[in-house]
This record gives sequence, C-alpha cells and structure tokens, in this order.
Amino acid sequence: MKILMINKFLYPNGGSETYMFKLGNYLASIGHQVEYFGMEHEGRCVGNRVNAYTTDMDFHGGSKFSKLTYPLKTIYSSEARKKIHLVLDDFQPDVCHLNNFNYQLTPSIILEIVKWRKQTGRKCKIVYTAHDYQLVCPNHMCLNPNTHEICEKCLDGNFLNCIKGKCIHGSTAKSAVGAAEAYFWKWKSVYKYIDTIICCSNFLKTKLDRNPVLAEKTVALHNFIEKPEEKEVEKKDYVLYFGRYSQEKGIKTLIKAAASLPDIQFIFAGSGPLEDEIKNVPNIKNVGFQTGEALEKLIREARFSVYPSEWYENCPFSVMESQMYGTPVLGADIGGIPELIQEDKTGELFESGNAKALKASIQKLWGNKAIVEKYSKSCGNAGFDNLEVYSKKLIKIYDKGMWNYEREYNHC
Repeated sequence: MKILMINKFLYPNGGSETYMFKLGNYLASIGHQVEYFGMEHEGRCVGNRVNAYTTDMDFHGGSKFSKLTYPLKTIYSSEARKKIHLVLDDFQPDVCHLNNFNYQLTPSIILEIVKWRKQTGRKCKIVYTAHDYQLVCPNHMCLNPNTHEICEKCLDGNFLNCIKGKCIHGSTAKSAVGAAEAYFWKWKSVYKYIDTIICCSNFLKTKLDRNPVLAEKTVALHNFIEKPEEKEVEKKDYVLYFGRYSQEKGIKTLIKAAASLPDIQFIFAGSGPLEDEIKNVPNIKNVGFQTGEALEKLIREARFSVYPSEWYENCPFSVMESQMYGTPVLGADIGGIPELIQEDKTGELFESGNAKALKASIQKLWGNKAIVEKYSKSCGNAGFDNLEVYSKKLIKIYDKGMWNYEREYNHC
C-alpha cells in the first residue's frame, strides 16, 4: 500500500510529529511505501521523491511583507495545492493520511486530493488523525487563553465567539483570521471529503460528533506506546510531575497542593512560563526538562506521578508513559485522561482544578504504600496498544476508509 503522510512540520516538533514518524517508519518496515508532504524546513528529516514542499511559514519571524500575506495564506494556499499535486502525480498514493495541516498547509490540500483522484480515477482514501479540536475550535484547545476557562462556544459552528473571546493568542486580529478560516471551510464543506477521522480519545470523538458532517466519520483509537523493558526498581520517596509548567496543565493547582503538604517531597521535571512560581516552595525540587534515560529513571523511581491538567487533554502520552514504567498516576478527571487510567487499579482520579481534592488524594496515596504498590504491579497490564497492534487497526481503517467516492467535489 502507498501511504502519503501529511503534516505541516516534517521535523521533530511535538506529539503529532512523533506519532507520524514512528507510524511511518513502522509501516515502511512491514512493506508499505511511505512518503511525506509538508513545509520545507532546515530540520526536515523525511520527504518525498520529487522534493515538493511548501515554503516554511514562520509566524514569529519573517519579513514585514510576508507577515502581511499570512492572513490569506493561513486560510487558503494555492502553493500547497500545486506542490501536493506534484507528489500525488508521482507517488500515486492509496491513502493520504492527514495530521496537523490547518493554517500552514490549509484544508485546500484536501480539495486538491479530491480533484486529483477525480481526474485520475484513483480511489485514494483520505484519513485524518485528529490530535486536537481544530476542526470545531479555531484555537484547537477548547480553552479561552485569557480567562483560562474551558470553552465550547464554537463547537456548534458559531465561530464569532472566537473573536469575542480573543481566543487566539489574546488577539482580536488573529482570532478574526482563525474565525474566518473556520467559516470559509465550513462554507466550502471541505471536511465531508475526509473518509475517516481517527480520534485519539472517546472524549475527543464526542466533541467532534457535535458537528453532523464529522459525526458519521469518527472512530476512537487511543495512541500507541511501546512497552519498555521490565526492570526491578526500588521506589523512592517522592511524587513526580513531568511536563510543561503552564496554567492549562494545572501546575498552579499542583503547586498550591504541594505547598500545603510540606512533609512530602515533590520533583518537577519540565519547563515553561510558570517556572518561577516553583522556586518559592521548599518541598518542590525542580530538575528542569528531562528526556531519555534520565526521565525514565525519575518516572520508574517515583511512588506515583500526578497529571493535574485543566484543559481537555486527549490522549496525553505522559499518563501512558508513567504506567508503562510501573508508576501509578493520579490524574485529573478531565478530557481523555480518565480513559487512560484504570481507577483503583493503575491509579486514581481527582476533580480537575480542585486543589483541596488534589491534596486529599495525594495524602491518601502517600499514606498507603500498600495501595500504591498494588497499583504499580497492575501498571504492566494497562492495556495500551503497541505500535504493531495499532498499525493493524489502522490498516483496517485504510482498507475500509469509509469510502465516499461518489460525493466528489465539483468545484475543486
């Protein structure tokens, strides 16, 4: 099978890129042909045979002229259509697997895929992995960045709420562009040409299903994680948080809870805008951003980890990773987090944003080593798919594709 992986970034930049690279490498290793389409960048590490990529769009840099053209280019990209057509003609894919594409590549690439398959008669399926809420929320998080409150006002298609709430970087102008992008592609009905939308949590599926066009296409499939080598590790006396130090991650709530528990040692591993607030709490040791063996050691040796998020997380890798290393998780009951924790087996849940509830849960687990040890032993049976199992499920989706070839677009 020929699979064209599509993502705005073709270099390591975040979770969606890690997902795409690992998946693409595995699919290639079992005999499928895999190529990639996205933006050109000095760090690009994958590509396609004809070397066709769009110009890198740096929203934080670039010339004054380029910045003036960005509002239009983030909505529709004729360059992306031309470049992806070159790849389609050369590679002749059976499946185009979309990941993050809005604003840089734009949904215009979907129109070009539809146009190409209509011209060639090739039944190339369009599959999209939704890593966030972009198709129903212009700021992709369902979170107002100014009030730090959960927001679902745009889920029913009224994107003017994005402008009213200044939901994109707190800017009226940027929010207007985001709302215009959402309205334009709603008017063009472009998302009806996606054959299957893979949601990485059941929770995300319920939100996308609010849109009747998307509802008939969604399937829930948690992300994959490889099971690491089992090791005998002596647990140490600390509670671990590893991740970004930002408000939506619930870091303020965790700091408040930790400060009220001076006899419990906390280790924070990460970085972010709220890093300075950690300095004033003596029982929090900030070891900074960690990766590889250093992070693995921290996770394995912790009594338990805490994931206190306060936004609609979908399938946070950290929750899965902690359990794979034999460390139970105390997670916030929000978004897709509860789907990843077998309550009273591999961890526990607490009310998101409630510092008192978090404090009580930490006290309970800290004071009962037997329960934590029991949870730790159960983590090995957390039930997450590895890459091989996930890929088998994905291939079935590729094969089925919810093919809607008869609904070709007449104005591509």
